[in-house]
Amino acid sequence: MLQKQQTSQVFEDLESAVRTYCRRFPTVFTRAQGHTMWDEEGASYTDFLSGAGALNYGHNHPQIKQAILDYLQADGPVHGLDLYTRAKADFLRRFDDVVLQPRGLQYRIQFTGPTGTNAVEAALKVARRVTGRSNVIAFTGGFHGLSLGALAASATAFKRGAAGVPLANVTRMPYDGYLGTGLDTAAYLERMLDDPGSGIDAPAAFLVETVQGEGGLATAGPTWLKSLARIARDHGALLIIDDIQAGCGRTGQFFSFEEAGCVPDIVCLSKSISGYGLPMALTLIRPEIDLLGPGEHSGTFRGHNLAFVAARAALDLWSEPAFEAELMRACTTMDTELAALAKRYNGLGCKPRGRGMLRGLAFTNPDLAECVSQEAFHGGLLVETSGAAGQVLKIMPPITITNDALRHGLSLLADAISRAVRHAEARRQTQETT
Repeated sequence: MLQKQQTSQVFEDLESAVRTYCRRFPTVFTRAQGHTMWDEEGASYTDFLSGAGALNYGHNHPQIKQAILDYLQADGPVHGLDLYTRAKADFLRRFDDVVLQPRGLQYRIQFTGPTGTNAVEAALKVARRVTGRSNVIAFTGGFHGLSLGALAASATAFKRGAAGVPLANVTRMPYDGYLGTGLDTAAYLERMLDDPGSGIDAPAAFLVETVQGEGGLATAGPTWLKSLARIARDHGALLIIDDIQAGCGRTGQFFSFEEAGCVPDIVCLSKSISGYGLPMALTLIRPEIDLLGPGEHSGTFRGHNLAFVAARAALDLWSEPAFEAELMRACTTMDTELAALAKRYNGLGCKPRGRGMLRGLAFTNPDLAECVSQEAFHGGLLVETSGAAGQVLKIMPPITITNDALRHGLSLLADAISRAVRHAEARRQTQETT
């Protein structure tokens, strides 16, 4: 216990107050494998956090880890700026063979700085260069990063408030379903753009997530996305899909927009594209709009060769015929189990959200999600919250998790909900008696 206190104290003494996840899950982790993490006291935790989407294939996937170890053992170059390396060439070929060609997609691949917000910044620069316009249409509930351009397109007041400067050149429009089921927000957007009296400047791009990972797991339907693509095309704007959290298989297919059958002009990828939690981000750009010149968007760590090696090994998983079938089985299990949980806690207004393996549970009481997250942690499950007020429980197991492990984790979640409800009721009764 003394050692744990001493280890924890170093974070209190030396790390910035900006830290977040460690406040929700206050233990010191020492080992991780697959869907499980262990702390320094040997306690195990089922991980439904998955690095906020950076660990789609779980911790230390053996096939990916071996590729990294082999590369390091051979003294392959790790840092490379944007120099040509064999590791980069192997990744590019594999990405084209496994991801782009089977889907009939043609994109140039820009290696940006290593985080999602870098990919978004690059996408916005391309759109503004191509169209000569500055305005971007973004959507309620959206989150695209914390650098200033991406933050301007993000919606949460708390995160925007940290900028300290005006966040401009973005027009916010209602996301699919934001105004209720009876109003088509794509039609509303089209009406505003068609009307020269609406006050909206012609947009360079529409920037949208198909599933809002940080925005409460709201989901855009296929029809809405198709409409969005058409409206963008009709108005000379580019469609940018932010697939940073929802991509790389998280919704059941490699890209989250595949279900809608639309082809974005630009796609932003990060998080799990490296396959191992290593920093890496890509901006996929239609060849004819790849107009930024050398060095106009750059970054010292855009050539992370370990990430290239890991990403290529992760793509090998996708080349196995059984991989996507197993993923779809996991998605089906998730659907079935969350529907059962919603029925069990119907009295709490429990509603499933999201798609595939990027899911959420919303409750009538907006404070309940945080209570469940805390109870889950004490019960050996890592699960975070989502939404502008943290009002939705966010459920993100590795996409490679077995059905048995997935069901076990969801049973831990059900127990956590039960405990949170009991404690909330006990607090209510105490307040009434006092």
